[in-house]
Amino acid sequence: MEHEPRHSRAAAPVRLAAFVGRTLRDEWDGIVVDPLRQLRRRGPGALLLAFVACAGVIFFHAIAQHPAGAATVRILGGVQGDLPLWLALLRTPVSLYVPALDLPVWAGLTQLFLAFALAELALGRRRTLLIAYASTLAGTLTVRVMLAMGPGWWGLGLPPEAGRVLDTGPSAAVVGLFTYLAVVRRAPIVFTLTGGSMVLESVARPNLAGREHLIAVAAAVVMGLLHERARRKSQVTAASEGLGTVLA
Repeated sequence: MEHEPRHSRAAAPVRLAAFVGRTLRDEWDGIVVDPLRQLRRRGPGALLLAFVACAGVIFFHAIAQHPAGAATVRILGGVQGDLPLWLALLRTPVSLYVPALDLPVWAGLTQLFLAFALAELALGRRRTLLIAYASTLAGTLTVRVMLAMGPGWWGLGLPPEAGRVLDTGPSAAVVGLFTYLAVVRRAPIVFTLTGGSMVLESVARPNLAGREHLIAVAAAVVMGLLHERARRKSQVTAASEGLGTVLA
């Protein structure tokens, strides 16, 4: 029976460490270094969405500390599964700035700022808004489907009382932005930390928020893969046209 050479077995951890080191370096460059270059080039104005998102969350959190303010916040940005669809769609953009009233808002502000800041610098303002809104909306609409299914369906359906629970607010947008960045910047470690933490959350606390976060991850993955497919297709087309011009 042949045995693997000892030097080959000893080299395996070295190769693994080198692979991890390259991956970390590439992710650091794509997720942090490149956005910082954009920030130096474009200035603080490039962080408009991040500042607006944090200011909106702080504003709504402040007025929600009073009974009348809490009712106003719920009317303006409180999205539930049992709302009429048109009203849920009307409130969804505002819900991006409405924090969960039972959680400490300050703990999530850093994540909120980083998600919008890195995405705005790396993706641009328009695409950042699109990904944030689409991730949140995907959770809102999918929950309505689960409510329509009812209890059962291998655990996919939801009971009617889940329709009275408020949605996740800005956290679904944060999860979606980090996931989308990880896909388009080819950052498997960031993706594992983001998606893996959502899976662990859903297992440890199987609630509506956990489901919406998983849906946000899935929606962001699909959008990221579609963007990469379109990008590769445009590169192939451009290369073909360039080759045709040279041959002509």
